[in-house]
Amino acid sequence: MAHKRIVVKIGTNLLTEKLCSLRADFISRIAKQIADLRKKGVEVLIVTSGAIGAGCQELNLKKSREIEVRQALAAVGQSSVMRAYHDAFSGYGIKVAQILLTYEDFSNRKRYLHLRKAVDKLISLDVMPVINENDTISVDEIGATFGDNDKLSALVASKVNADLLVMLSDIDGLYDKNPKTNKDAKLIRIVDSITKDIERAAGKSGSAFSIGGMLTKVKAARIALDSGCDMVICNGRKKDILSRAISGKEGTLFIAREKLSNRIRWIKFSRAKGKVIIDKGAEKALREGKSLLSVGIKKVEGDFDRKDIIEINDAAKGISDYSSKELEKIKGKKGKVAVKSGNIVLI
Repeated sequence: MAHKRIVVKIGTNLLTEKLCSLRADFISRIAKQIADLRKKGVEVLIVTSGAIGAGCQELNLKKSREIEVRQALAAVGQSSVMRAYHDAFSGYGIKVAQILLTYEDFSNRKRYLHLRKAVDKLISLDVMPVINENDTISVDEIGATFGDNDKLSALVASKVNADLLVMLSDIDGLYDKNPKTNKDAKLIRIVDSITKDIERAAGKSGSAFSIGGMLTKVKAARIALDSGCDMVICNGRKKDILSRAISGKEGTLFIAREKLSNRIRWIKFSRAKGKVIIDKGAEKALREGKSLLSVGIKKVEGDFDRKDIIEINDAAKGISDYSSKELEKIKGKKGKVAVKSGNIVLI
């Protein structure tokens, strides 16, 4: 199929050398390939990593797991990353725009709708969005939220209605075994269903600066596929990788089947503000498409407000009609609908 809007995710391993310096030659090659795609009428967004690694180079510091240090490194390194993209794309007459996001931008429906409008406007102005996690103000351990931006790229693809996510990695795709330790490992070319076997095959791999591994990429694929967006994992170091991956000649292709509505996707993939533990009868009712009643709630966890998204056991997510304090008062009692059936998504 012809792709109209593509998200290209570029990981830390591709962007930076072992000594943290940005790979200008790699960025230049990608810029040329993206420029060629744009000439064909394809809209392209980049989701990038590399800010912390670039910050290490700028400040001549070694890697660190301390969140305050990593926040500072990201603040310094992000400008270097954007400068590298600006320099590479300006040679093709392409302007770039920086967008920094946190999980809240996807959990808050109004904010994510504004994000989509902003992206659409930038593209209409012929500006290419370059998106990264806002590590400097991240309230969680950096990387734990998005996994070297694997999950971020899938969320972005979902929210901007992309039809293909190209995840550039440092290996050729998903193998049936770890190719670094098994010489007989075989590349899986097409995945039409993410099964437990596929997740087991993903395994784990990382580096000094990249927190994501193949497993995070497969989990990200679930998000992309639920939004009707195909996804390719491929080796970003190969020549003409974007055109070859898009045409099905490289990598592992995850094929989307059924597209969930925007609202269901928002509920399913937003971060829950709290959780309720419910009894077996209440969970059975949820699975039958019924609302969650207060009488079925056994325990309330977290601090949340009305209309926040909450987890319901490990079975579902939903939009709560009550705050956590209000649910504490009515749990186990009859007569109240805590979460309406139309606001519940099984997970």
